[in-house]
Amino acid sequence: MPKVVALPRSFSRSEEAKEMLLQAGFEVIWNTEGRPLKEAELIEVIKGADALITGIDEVTAKVLEAGAPTLKVVAKYGVGYDNIDVEAANRLGIPVTITPGAPTRSVAELALTLMLSVSRHIPQMNVGVRDGGWNRITGTELGDKVLGVVGLGAIGAEVVKRAVAFDMKVIAYDAFVRQDMIDKYGVQYVTLEELYAQSDYITLHAPALPETVGMINKESLAQMKKSAILINTARGDLVVEQDLYEALSSGQIAGAGLDTFVQEPPATLDIVGLPNVVTSPHVGSNTVEAGYRMAKMAAEEAIRAVNGEAPKFPVKVPVNK
Repeated sequence: MPKVVALPRSFSRSEEAKEMLLQAGFEVIWNTEGRPLKEAELIEVIKGADALITGIDEVTAKVLEAGAPTLKVVAKYGVGYDNIDVEAANRLGIPVTITPGAPTRSVAELALTLMLSVSRHIPQMNVGVRDGGWNRITGTELGDKVLGVVGLGAIGAEVVKRAVAFDMKVIAYDAFVRQDMIDKYGVQYVTLEELYAQSDYITLHAPALPETVGMINKESLAQMKKSAILINTARGDLVVEQDLYEALSSGQIAGAGLDTFVQEPPATLDIVGLPNVVTSPHVGSNTVEAGYRMAKMAAEEAIRAVNGEAPKFPVKVPVNK
């Protein structure tokens, strides 16, 4: 009987995905720790498994090597795969798959939620009312503001659709120009420097690559408006957190909405304690609907691999020059 190790807690809430695995004849090993597994824990669990369905667990080279004799696929429950050693998986002949499109709407909605929360000071006023106060803080509207989208892929495009409904003007930076976004939503493509200088809101939807890691730093923050608000629902590594802390503390920019951090939970609470920052614990894809979509797609990839079929959504490994 093929064995699949299913680690994400929310995966187990999808009855459809669970039934798919059982109908395929899988023995399912669930994560009973209630948290992502560390390398040493996963090395023990992975032995003898045919498939691994993982969230943000530490899928290192050592883990993959421990599973290599039998492991046929690592199916990521999500789209970001920074926690998986893809190069080691490729070397061992183990495909890594993702669930593109499944969390797109949820992440886009959170980005808009953070924009509104920072702009209207919702967390501060919520606490004030709960404490018996009635301190009304004056906020700002999204309408007629310039939204700069860094990375106009699937999630960025969903953000644009919603932003336009708020009467925002959208500018974007991406290596690939999407004519459909220009024609339908009036998106204007600009250089990164122009985006920093012109935007009232900047929302990050880029992957963590060598050229994007640390892109929000002292230099880029200095180019932004003092009224600018930064939103990050992508990857914490895109931001140099100390530089952002200093910019927010000094009034270099007006605020930030952060769902991701370099270290999670954050290494220090300095930035999350600032009054002009709204945070959430990396929950962009954490909705019931997105969870069901990701679970179904990950289960399908596991079943394909065990049946000897090619994956539908494999991670493409860069070719070393």
